Amino acid sequence: MRTTGVLADHVLTPYPRSRGYAVIYNDRKSLMGNHSQKARRQVRLSRALGIPLTPKAARYFEKRPYPPGEHGRARRRTDSDYAVRLKEKQRLRAQYALREVQLRRAFDQALKEPGLAGEVLVENLEVRLDALVLRAGFGRTMAQARQAVSHRHILVDGKIVDRPSYKVKPGQVVQVKPKSQVTVPFQVAAAGAHRDVLPEVPEYLNVDLEKLRFELVRRPKRAEVPVTCDVQMVVEYYSR
Repeated sequence: MRTTGVLADHVLTPYPRSRGYAVIYNDRKSLMGNHSQKARRQVRLSRALGIPLTPKAARYFEKRPYPPGEHGRARRRTDSDYAVRLKEKQRLRAQYALREVQLRRAFDQALKEPGLAGEVLVENLEVRLDALVLRAGFGRTMAQARQAVSHRHILVDGKIVDRPSYKVKPGQVVQVKPKSQVTVPFQVAAAGAHRDVLPEVPEYLNVDLEKLRFELVRRPKRAEVPVTCDVQMVVEYYSR
């Protein structure tokens, strides 16, 4: 099949039940490049925030535990109060991989509930389905855990839930659906391959990793949640 110069890196294939053609992008180098760019962004963000966000970022962070940039190693200036609060907010947001509007909405909801707003905020974020899938060891990073949910691999009480922000309730059982358990990524997870780069399983989860199943035993407490953040600074940032 003949292609033009503009489409030299593409494959033209007939689109089913139509007279036209669908352009299918088949450049693996481009896909790998996008993945590398995302990984580099996570590494730079980790160094800027002072916390490793991914296992790869943790390795780089050990070698270069200072902010990115030409003058990163030499920076010794004192941050303003606003900069300190902003950094703590960004830390929390990055660890749960949230957009600003999502974190702001979660904070507004925490203000309406009894208890300290900062602690309630983290506890509410921790019962998100994607966060618990990560804590259970079904994924290596928050991005992998979120993809497992959005790609409809996860069951909650026997029903597919594809919304990462779904709030799991105490007593609910979460598992990888049987058809997905035989795939390589979940077989790797079931073998415990991710446990070496993840924190210890928190006490509020009862995990059966071999069966790719866990139960939320109770609501998490802030002190148990493996998140690095001064929540009071986050409260002060949004209350300014």
